[in-house]
Amino acid sequence: MSLLVKGARSGRDIVAVTPASAGWRYVGFSAHRLGPGERLEATPAGREVCVVVLSGVVTVRSGPAEYREIGQRRDPFEDLPPFAAYLPGTSRVEVAAHTPTEVALCTAPGTGKLPPRLVEPASMRRTVRGKDLNTRYVTDILPEDQPAESLLVVEVRTPTGHSSSYPPHKHDRDASPEETLLEETYYHRVDPPQGFVFQRVYTDARDIDESYAVEDHDVVMVPRGYHPVVVPFGYRSYYLNVMAGPLRAWHFRNDPAHEWILGSREHEGR
Repeated sequence: MSLLVKGARSGRDIVAVTPASAGWRYVGFSAHRLGPGERLEATPAGREVCVVVLSGVVTVRSGPAEYREIGQRRDPFEDLPPFAAYLPGTSRVEVAAHTPTEVALCTAPGTGKLPPRLVEPASMRRTVRGKDLNTRYVTDILPEDQPAESLLVVEVRTPTGHSSSYPPHKHDRDASPEETLLEETYYHRVDPPQGFVFQRVYTDARDIDESYAVEDHDVVMVPRGYHPVVVPFGYRSYYLNVMAGPLRAWHFRNDPAHEWILGSREHEGR
């Protein structure tokens, strides 16, 4: 089974991954384009939802919750954090677009016990990871220190010619605090859109060892193993990560073969 899910270059529904299609238990993901006046509806059915407004302006409704005209970016490459909405999945979710819009629906198992809330850009932690050609820019949308049942959501912008999610790291063992088991999706955007990035997914035993030329709007699924990204010169990379597993904590292990490149811990992780 390929870990690469190709995104549609036109139309409303760009790409979708479900636990059934991925052959795993936790992470669900979909991305959608909406024109002004268009609506997207979803019924979570026992799954919490994080709606991320990648670009454009939308109104999000679910049960009594309504977040009107949220969104501030023209595209995900703008140096601005997104708006997002956390929804417990107990009611139908509706997204109504006011402008040309791209939205992501990130889902994971949930009991509906937490209240809905607007996740505003000002509340999101933004950091610079790595240095030199390993520099990237991270925005924590739904990190482990903010309320959710299963979901972890983060976005990363990587400059031209840089590596990211590097050194290679993995989180596929339920062995906290050393490592946690988290399924993960990478939703890739590339600027300019005719470009591509490279992503490899591999395990220590090499029972998984896949490398992909990933294009704009594609998803790479990471059921387990290491998963670095490299961006060719001339193009910029954006990806949205969705993670979930039996424990809502992000503890990872670097590939020992490549830990020698670390000058400090700022190189690690996303």
